[in-house]
Amino acid sequence: MLSLEEYARLDGLGLAELVRRKEVTPRELADTAFAAVRKLNPKINAVLQQLEKESAAEIEAGLPDGPFRGVPFGIKELICHAKGVSLDMGSRLAKGCVFPHDTELMARFRRAGLVTVVTTQTPEFGYNPTTETVLHGPVRNPWDPTRSAGGSSGGSGAAVAAGILPLAHANDGGGSIRIPASCNGLVGLKPTRDRVPTGPDASDPLSGLAIEGAVTKTVRDAAAILDCIAGPDVGAPGFIAPPSRPFAEALARPTGRLRIAFTTRSPAGGTIDPACAAAVERTAKLLADQGHELVDAAPAYDWSAFLESQHVIWTAYTALSVEGVARLTGRKPSIENLEAVTLRCWEEGKRWSALDLLTAQQHCNDVSRAVGAFFEAHDLLLTPTLAQLPARLGTIDQNREDLSAHDWLELLFPYLPFTPLFNVTGQPAISLPLHEHDGVPVGVQLAGRMCAEETLLGVAARLEEAAPWSGRRPPIHAAA
Repeated sequence: MLSLEEYARLDGLGLAELVRRKEVTPRELADTAFAAVRKLNPKINAVLQQLEKESAAEIEAGLPDGPFRGVPFGIKELICHAKGVSLDMGSRLAKGCVFPHDTELMARFRRAGLVTVVTTQTPEFGYNPTTETVLHGPVRNPWDPTRSAGGSSGGSGAAVAAGILPLAHANDGGGSIRIPASCNGLVGLKPTRDRVPTGPDASDPLSGLAIEGAVTKTVRDAAAILDCIAGPDVGAPGFIAPPSRPFAEALARPTGRLRIAFTTRSPAGGTIDPACAAAVERTAKLLADQGHELVDAAPAYDWSAFLESQHVIWTAYTALSVEGVARLTGRKPSIENLEAVTLRCWEEGKRWSALDLLTAQQHCNDVSRAVGAFFEAHDLLLTPTLAQLPARLGTIDQNREDLSAHDWLELLFPYLPFTPLFNVTGQPAISLPLHEHDGVPVGVQLAGRMCAEETLLGVAARLEEAAPWSGRRPPIHAAA
């Protein structure tokens, strides 16, 4: 069996190569992953279920010959689900929910050869940039256990950063792939809207804001997993043009000289931590050194109106989620099974009219048109991923009884003012772990034009070469 240090050093494609060369078996890799869970999860609380019987049966049945054949994997307990595996969505209301079928995304993860060994934590119904639930307690950042591992894919982010998994499922409705990538020192690619399927149980979840994907250690894993999961499923409401060639091939192709805008000014008008601003400035210099044209610019839009549209959409979707789960479980929503803020969002979301929701969606269209015009003149936009360093645990509390649903929005969005824009526009965006400060990672975000994942991945690969992060590891790590 591989040592924990050897296992944790490699990305997913690196482990798959060992399986192909018959230097290790999928069963041995799964056993190593479970050993990492036993060693590390008591310290970070990222993993919920260990699927030892399920993964053994999957391996015994024979794994598809995909690019990640035999590689241990984890699924976040939200939206994507596996047949017969419970998912609680971070909520006491949903505890014990089990679906009798795989989602299409889950089926594609399996076809890629991945072996699902664990499930990972999420905040209640995903409406939180940190993962600290009443049901399971906080996920701790492996770089600093007093800080958040991010959200809403915080369990996946912490598990990959700590070396429990080489990559893990994540999804993103306002930054939930990119935020934990920034907090944990990982690559987090949010693909273009409708690039990855959400069926059969959801159709453009969160009014089209949410998209599925993964957090990875390397850019090459991000490209390879996107190749495995991209494309519409049966009956999908939207369809976008497929890439001209596999995303993985974009890593080796020159992007040419690009016009890249950058900004360290928050659209919310708040302050940016100097470390986050400095990360953007250093990245801008790296890009300029690589021959790109850098310009200080950012798209203009009305932040207050943007915030109001997000409030309507997020609370309406929370109401939909709570009502759906209540029907599945037979439980009545109450403060006994919902966190206080979630309860407020459910109550408020039920009050919106169809006109309120359509007005919010119309505002999203207006923003998308304005931002689209900005990207006519700029190939990419570089920003901080977060406005601050990873939050201290306990400072963003979804169970605070003194917060209204709108108070919650106003607490969250100034912390993450750069990520939600690209959920609204549907454009692809990626967080890269190019910097760190005070012992914790500091991510930078690059956003591209619609369907421009190839350009994003090509630029990201060159940055990974110029400022490699593979040698950095947190104090809480499988190899420690």
